[in-house]
Amino acid sequence: MLFSFLKYLQPTHYFQLYRNDGSSVFPIPEHLPEALLDQVAPNPVFKSEKARVYDCSWQALQKGYIGPAATYKRFEKLPVIDEYTFIRLYFHPAWVLYVLLLRLCSFKNPVAEIKSWLQTRNIRRVPYLERPIHHPNWDNLPHPVSKKVTVIIPTLNRYTYLKDGLKDLELQTHTNFEVIVVDQSEPFQPDFYKQFSLHLRVIHQKERALWLARNTAIEKANSDLLLLYDDDSRVKKDWIENHLRCLDFFNADISSGVSISQSGAEVPANYAFFRVSDQLDTGNVLIKRAVFEAIGLFDRQFEKQRMGDGEFGLRAHLEGFLNISNPHAGRLHLKVGSGGLREMGSWDGFRPKKWLAPRPIPSVLYLFRNYYGKKRAIFSLLKTVPPSIMPYKFKKNKLMMVLGSLLSLLLFPLVLFQVLKSWSLASKKIKQGARIKKLSA
Repeated sequence: MLFSFLKYLQPTHYFQLYRNDGSSVFPIPEHLPEALLDQVAPNPVFKSEKARVYDCSWQALQKGYIGPAATYKRFEKLPVIDEYTFIRLYFHPAWVLYVLLLRLCSFKNPVAEIKSWLQTRNIRRVPYLERPIHHPNWDNLPHPVSKKVTVIIPTLNRYTYLKDGLKDLELQTHTNFEVIVVDQSEPFQPDFYKQFSLHLRVIHQKERALWLARNTAIEKANSDLLLLYDDDSRVKKDWIENHLRCLDFFNADISSGVSISQSGAEVPANYAFFRVSDQLDTGNVLIKRAVFEAIGLFDRQFEKQRMGDGEFGLRAHLEGFLNISNPHAGRLHLKVGSGGLREMGSWDGFRPKKWLAPRPIPSVLYLFRNYYGKKRAIFSLLKTVPPSIMPYKFKKNKLMMVLGSLLSLLLFPLVLFQVLKSWSLASKKIKQGARIKKLSA
């Protein structure tokens, strides 16, 4: 990994893994365009030259570099002091202390660790995302009129919200598209769909299964461009157009639109500009059919649970498909309290509804352990489980998240029970193996 301390702070991040061809996603700075170098100049605060170069690579990717530069295939070990320097530059001081405690508990040399931590204490965080990379030619790209798109919407007992979403589709500037709705509602209301002026196909699916619904619609789609959408979302009239423009502009395989939630965590700063995406949200993403043909459909081990879209995005990333985070294809995610996965017992991957239920939801550990191994999965649990004690609505409140971490210490026996239960259920999933159906070309 570029800087090894990222394994503590981002243990299950897409970019922590080498792709299947042995390459990383991090560009080699000497191959970057000269116009970009003034934004990622070497920082003299690092002790080693190699750390300065690695930092330039990390900055370029975080600020939105998308291009043909060669990437690293291996990374050299850096001095411990440079590792502390790096996390002090880009993470809150509380996380720096967190890393120090983990290192000490892992029986690292306490003298070297504490000395490096102290020697870097005067380094302040830098606002590195204030100057992202811009793409001035974006507005000059012609409208891709001829390309046909299939919009795929699974729905479950949300006709009120689905109506608004379909009305948004009626207003789209790009009109060459079909809509496939996979309706799992009870009671099923076929007459509901007669009110829309859309090329609309409705599939009534009796089994309540989100990933089955999406897989079925993908197989039945009549286009090579598949736009996945949630039934509790609102979009602007240029939504489809901007997804298509993104694929063309970057010669990408996936356009991941940003999702702004009415409740939950703060909107990340990197949602404001184009970048190589480190996530995939099936409520707002345009994917070429060729991606599914190469890596298969969604893994049904995630049925009625969470992170099936994250697993698919990671699979696509590892295979080398280019996924762009697209700030111009946003959606408002209403996150309504009924219907959808809410009725299947799941709202948040780390927040079970019942005290004796597994924490996190087993599919989360199934994903982490499958791709990152047991050690990284444990690092992820240490970072994410304590703050998850607080309800989802408090994710924007940092004080409440800290309180949740403290409460987790008081509730340690219960939390440990939840985690071990999740680990056991994830082990069963791993033993069963993936449930990924191939898509014929």
